[in-house]
Amino acid sequence: MTVVGSTLTGCFEEPSAHDAVRDFLVGWQVGDYALAGRRTDGDPRVVAKALEDTRVHLDAASFRFKIKSLTRNGDESTAGFSTVVDLGDNNSPWGYTSRLPLHLVDGVWKVRWSPSVIHPQLHEGLRFAVKSESQARRPVLDRTREPLQTDTEVYVAGVTPLALGDAAEKAVERLAGLTGFAQDRMLSRIKSAPPSDFVPLVTFSRVKYRLLEARLTAIPGVTVREESVLFAPLPPKQIVGTVSALSAETEQKLGGPQHAGDSVGLTGLQKAYQDNLTGSTRTSVVLLDLKNGKQAAELKTWSGRSTVPIETTIDSTMQAAAETVLAESRSAALVAVKASTGEVLAVSTSENLNEVKDGLAGRYPAGTTFSIIAAEALLKKGVKPNQRLTCPAERSVGGAEFEQAGLTTTVTQSFQSNFAKSCVTALASLARRVSADELNQAAADFGIGKPWKLPLKSFSGTLGPLSSDADKAKAIAGQNVEVSPLTMALLAGAVAKGTWRPPLLVVRPATPDSTTVRLPAPVPIDAKTLPVLRAMMRAGVTTGSAAAAASDGEEVSGITAPVTGKRRGQAWFVGWQGDVAVAVIAENANPAAYAGRFFQAQRRRLLPRQSQWALEHSLGSGYLE
Repeated sequence: MTVVGSTLTGCFEEPSAHDAVRDFLVGWQVGDYALAGRRTDGDPRVVAKALEDTRVHLDAASFRFKIKSLTRNGDESTAGFSTVVDLGDNNSPWGYTSRLPLHLVDGVWKVRWSPSVIHPQLHEGLRFAVKSESQARRPVLDRTREPLQTDTEVYVAGVTPLALGDAAEKAVERLAGLTGFAQDRMLSRIKSAPPSDFVPLVTFSRVKYRLLEARLTAIPGVTVREESVLFAPLPPKQIVGTVSALSAETEQKLGGPQHAGDSVGLTGLQKAYQDNLTGSTRTSVVLLDLKNGKQAAELKTWSGRSTVPIETTIDSTMQAAAETVLAESRSAALVAVKASTGEVLAVSTSENLNEVKDGLAGRYPAGTTFSIIAAEALLKKGVKPNQRLTCPAERSVGGAEFEQAGLTTTVTQSFQSNFAKSCVTALASLARRVSADELNQAAADFGIGKPWKLPLKSFSGTLGPLSSDADKAKAIAGQNVEVSPLTMALLAGAVAKGTWRPPLLVVRPATPDSTTVRLPAPVPIDAKTLPVLRAMMRAGVTTGSAAAAASDGEEVSGITAPVTGKRRGQAWFVGWQGDVAVAVIAENANPAAYAGRFFQAQRRRLLPRQSQWALEHSLGSGYLE
């Protein structure tokens, strides 16, 4: 507190009004209201109660004062001072300026008491109050600006101070025992609120409310309101994320302006964009007329942090198609992107996988999908699609052993046919035709290892050291390369449209904070090799192992690539149809078949937006305690 100034102490003749000003403000600030009351000409008990009521009605954590001026005119004096009130977790500090009138009483300076000493607009018959209005949580939207959540019923327990009367302490004691929220904080909110306003204190899910309903309704003065909120996520559920009402534990962790009953994002985009989706509480300091309980004046308002919806690139129709395609799969992930922009259109996984951890950030062996990258480098080196290569059952390259599963005799066919049929022994033999630098550059051109900056965890891939022919052969076979399904969908998009582009999941706001993110620049694919590479990818569907991906209408291009080594049993499909690029990884299943059904469903638009999941996931699955 800056209430003692040596420059003031000796500036006036005795008796000095400064000591009275100092004692009054110090007593008010530290809660020694008796001291403050003695330095006024009013009844000390009345003054003390008025100052104490001010703290309670403002729910103030502290007061700080600074003397700005002190003037004297005979037996009268006036002190100008500034006040800063810390409103605790309600909002920002409230500052205002005021004056203390003083006069000499029997040779002693006294503050001329009236409520306006506390604030210039405070008079008899008025009291302070703090009005708090929490903003409704904004939605996460798909690319058509439709919500990716459905309504969930919640139950808000609260009180009306006027109706509660003297039972406030007993009510919050019992409510605190049920919820774990701090009793003193709930009581302060009640005492500082306008008496006739409903004060929300705790929000429950349907399940939790049913468990506590009998005990809640038995608390005198506590009422429960049923409300509908956009909490339950629609697919992609794990990307959208889950939401909870603020619990006692999360309130302590978050701090700040949150109140019991506010919503908190727990996972996914709901967590990443918490501050954007839920702004700070709108708070007003007002004066109430004690006769009718109506607002007499508004002294200060903080609108709080503004809220905005989160606009994503998710296509709900494509997402529904992906969900249907993988509904019966045991272990599979599908990621679809818009090839021309890198926008993420759909991410779906089987129940035992996770859309974020596996779809966006999974670390899987690339298998012979890396041969797409290797093929681009080899074509630049002059290897022709019709060059004849043998595809034996087994082959050693620089000491590294490779095996073509299901093959018992050696087959001789073109580079394009070996590529389309993912013959690992044939493709590995080309390791000596390309340098480590050329493979590394090709991998970088297709986004492997690029520094992505999505709001959720993601993985762009890694390529191991290429210090020998064996290492290069392993890379072509995808044995020392790790990628995510998102990595490979973007790779397919690069071949489809001729330019690799970084992924985009959220359009607005670009990042969960104010930082500016520099995304990797788009990388054009070599114009001479691109048509040949596309033809080789098309052959993967027409003559190769990806025939199951064929769709009616517009043609599909892509390859199916098995994973060898420790992850045997997994296989990839990487390809595109039109402007939709897809990567599917599946275990003990044909990923090309999943891709084919996806292309058919999304092309025909057979599935209505959000379809049956709107019902299935509106029953509380997105609301956690």
